[in-house]
Amino acid sequence: MQQDLLHRYTFDQLDARGELVQIEQAYNEMITDHNYPAQVQALLGELLVATCLLTATLKFEGDIAVQLQGDGPVKYAVINGDHQQNMRGIARLQGEVTGSTIQEQIGNGVMVLTITPTKGERYQGIVPLEHDTLAACLEAYFAQSEQLQTRLWFATDTTQGHAKAAGLLLQVLPVNKEKSITDFTHLEALSNTIKAEELLELDAETVLTRLYHEDNPRVYEPQAIQFKCGCSREKTITALVNIGQQTLLDDVIENGEVKISCHYCLKDYVFNEQDVKSIFN
Repeated sequence: MQQDLLHRYTFDQLDARGELVQIEQAYNEMITDHNYPAQVQALLGELLVATCLLTATLKFEGDIAVQLQGDGPVKYAVINGDHQQNMRGIARLQGEVTGSTIQEQIGNGVMVLTITPTKGERYQGIVPLEHDTLAACLEAYFAQSEQLQTRLWFATDTTQGHAKAAGLLLQVLPVNKEKSITDFTHLEALSNTIKAEELLELDAETVLTRLYHEDNPRVYEPQAIQFKCGCSREKTITALVNIGQQTLLDDVIENGEVKISCHYCLKDYVFNEQDVKSIFN
């Protein structure tokens, strides 16, 4: 099965569109060595799937950040990505995670959607987390902000020591209102029959054929998804300049070196005394 792909599809006779995303390698690279509880791994998997679907749905070129933040045991969880499906993500905990719903993990919180296009104005939308699932919260966002009827189905599996995440999006096309509603209702009923294991284990062609075999979905060329942290020694040096030379030298005296770890990929960048002096020279 070919994983880490985003598939877009439309219907020649129906006023609706859809997306199917299946992610394995990028998801595992994102959570490896972070020691997240199983519930947080699943939350990040759903957030990763959601971000991939959003980049394709909102039709922009640039960067996107989808962040959950609140007063619960998961202080925040965020996925950063772009329209080329380069993704990275992280979660920060401030207590023991015992539940699996959004409220149990995030507590009283919001979802912050930030889009920074290559050209144009930065956009930020804030959505209260008033539902039990991330899918339901996003459906409310589309209903309020985009005014487009949208349904989402997410699935994750972290039980075998190798994580998988998948998602399905169905969205109405506002062409003919009455026909659009009828078409969407028909496709929604079919999509509701999808099982989590089918989303996770079957290839995209099989999933879409099983769901919509009588409606002839037109599937476009898939887009690859990858984990891409984006950190570098050069970017780390830029951050060190803001700390100041003397503070860094004091750290070298105390610890023998300055070590900065990337929060996303956990890579260490190490600087000795000569490195620090070279930065400021």
